[in-house]
Amino acid sequence: MENKSKKKFKGVLVLTLVVLAAVAIYYWMQNGSSAVFGGSSYQAVFLSNGQVYFGKVSSPNSNYVVLSDVYYLQVQRTLQPVQGSEPQQVETLSLAKLGVNELHRPKDEMRVNRQHVIFIEDLQDESQVVQAIEKYKSEQE
Repeated sequence: MENKSKKKFKGVLVLTLVVLAAVAIYYWMQNGSSAVFGGSSYQAVFLSNGQVYFGKVSSPNSNYVVLSDVYYLQVQRTLQPVQGSEPQQVETLSLAKLGVNELHRPKDEMRVNRQHVIFIEDLQDESQVVQAIEKYKSEQE
């Protein structure tokens, strides 16, 4: 009789642990892992229209991905004279801060429809983008 009650107790314990694990996984999937997103590091958010934004991501698994401290790449095209031939078009990339150069002066936060996000990547502190962001911030102080 005692073995039956021990088996029953073990079964209830295992079932409880499985339910708790399922709840924890569900919560993590809905809210994202703060160790990956929304911390002090930056992410690159690639959109379906080809645009890439850089910033700090929060709510990566909700209907709208929230991006703060937002930057994006600007392409500048100039013509460079070439001796003896026609000028060549040269493209240079620069990092732009959201809300600084736009006529409509948006706030420094974006909410992007999750359906338009192709993928999100964590950026390393050594990346050229993160270094350019840090340089920009230090120049603003």
